[in-house]
Amino acid sequence: MQIAVRPMMPEDVAAACRILNEIIEIGGTTAFEIPFSESLFAQSYLNGPDKICCHVALDGAGRVAGFQWLGTYDELPSDCADIATFARRNPVVKGVGRALFAVTAETARSIGFASINATIRADNVPGLGYYSRMGFQEHSVAHGVPLRDGTPVDRISKRYDLKGEMEC
Repeated sequence: MQIAVRPMMPEDVAAACRILNEIIEIGGTTAFEIPFSESLFAQSYLNGPDKICCHVALDGAGRVAGFQWLGTYDELPSDCADIATFARRNPVVKGVGRALFAVTAETARSIGFASINATIRADNVPGLGYYSRMGFQEHSVAHGVPLRDGTPVDRISKRYDLKGEMEC
């Protein structure tokens, strides 16, 4: 199946928000625990001041199958962008994450970033695997970050080198 990738537009917000909220509802694969309203989603992913870019992947029928956000984060060096990736769970479209990352990495590289950071819950086995398959390397661990119910879960930060050597 051919996967089209393009910048997120206002008309994508409802579908992308549903994807994220379904992932939150299932639990265990995102640090988010409270669902997003469409307006909060748009503020966070489409119009946020920290957004560098946000792309959607479209399935063969033109429906949003996933999205990937790249932004700035004050705790990272200025040449290191932060990334978040979310793919539709039902029906799954194989290759969404890879297609999104190809465009996001090229965008980050063209702007002049040296690397990309992904921070993933340690219990998010699919997320850890995805970022490893994309070439991210473990960088650091924040131990025992509590969930809303107090359960401690490590957060693993992985970095992707855009310039040939890790600068972050």
